[in-house]
Amino acid sequence: MKKILSFLVIAGIATLVSCGPSAEEKAAVEKARQDSIQAAMDKMTADSLASVQASAQKMMQDSIAHATAKADSMATAAKSKPKMVKKPVAPKTQQEKVQEQIKKVAGGRGN
Repeated sequence: MKKILSFLVIAGIATLVSCGPSAEEKAAVEKARQDSIQAAMDKMTADSLASVQASAQKMMQDSIAHATAKADSMATAAKSKPKMVKKPVAPKTQQEKVQEQIKKVAGGRGN
């Protein structure tokens, strides 16, 4: 009886081991896994490149907008800037000079 029981146990273990996936099936699973990883990497690379290109495009548009705004601002400032004109000062007559001298000497009390 022990021999039969031992034989059945060994046969059961052999059956369980032989029911696992074959080498071809393992290779197919590994190839599918590698293909999936490669597809994910390709998608990440494409997304990254698209993001960089979009960022560069946005930076270029912002730079152009900034330059345009600066030029517009400078043009507006040039148009609206009031020009400072100095009024000519008339030279003092001899009589005005004498009156100022008198005020200095008299301490501002007049003639």
